[in-house]
Amino acid sequence: MSSRRKPDWLKMRPPAGQRFTEIKQTLRDRNLHTVCEEANCPNLGECWSGRDGPGTATFMLMGDRCSRGCNFCDVQTGGMEPLDPDEPANVAEAVADIGLDYVVLTSVDRDDLPDQGAAHFAETIREIKQRDSSILVEVLIPDFQGRPDCVRQIIEAEPDVVAHNIETVERLQWPVRDRRARYDQSLSVLEQVEAESDIYTKTSIMLGLGEYDHEIYQTLSDLREADVDIVTLGQYLQPSRSHLDVFEYVHPDSFETWRRVAEDELGFLYCASGPMVRSSYKAGELFVDALLRDGKGVEQARVEARAASN
Repeated sequence: MSSRRKPDWLKMRPPAGQRFTEIKQTLRDRNLHTVCEEANCPNLGECWSGRDGPGTATFMLMGDRCSRGCNFCDVQTGGMEPLDPDEPANVAEAVADIGLDYVVLTSVDRDDLPDQGAAHFAETIREIKQRDSSILVEVLIPDFQGRPDCVRQIIEAEPDVVAHNIETVERLQWPVRDRRARYDQSLSVLEQVEAESDIYTKTSIMLGLGEYDHEIYQTLSDLREADVDIVTLGQYLQPSRSHLDVFEYVHPDSFETWRRVAEDELGFLYCASGPMVRSSYKAGELFVDALLRDGKGVEQARVEARAASN
């Protein structure tokens, strides 16, 4: 791990509570994986346990091993197994058992599959929607090697939000991400979703990897040029000694500055920005929920999402 001492603002409570235990048992009973566990997310306890609601879990499809090896990510690489044909139905049943009304789906990269796993992803979305059309589904998708036909399968399944993470500024794509991931390729995925649908788009940037302020601004500008609706910014944390070191711990005041830049200057509908914010984080989910389910305006949805996450 990084030799830098973590500042006080990065300390989180450990996972606990009945809701946490119930969700974990439901996932184990159905042999399902979550990115919350696989990526050692620091918000796992908060999201799973919930505060006033049922809690949130981000389901990870297509196994727990990835075909890529990004240097920031704790998901294991290689040794992928065939897709489980029952997984889409199992995920939908788990969603019903847990009682979620907002679901986040993500996946490992599966460059080994002919369609990168796009059809499996799309089938899971449909299974959830067929059981209860009122459930909001957010998907955090891979780049599918930039193939428009694969991205289109996701669009046609009609999720409510499509997220794909740019992760870092253009200069640092390597060594942060696997060499098969490219800045322009990620932008093209988000641009396609915006061009071919009315689905909300979302992306995430990690700070603390050695990026400069002008590079963050350029990345945010490029994302707005692609018409991305929602952006999240969070602190990179080193998951193990074999991963990239933390270059710096960014102060919460800087995250607040970037939030104002994103919303007030560049025009993102919503920006969740803070040291512990992650791409699948309930502040962003609550914003979308307020827009789509409650019919709130953008300003009111922002206020309610922030109030709930404080």
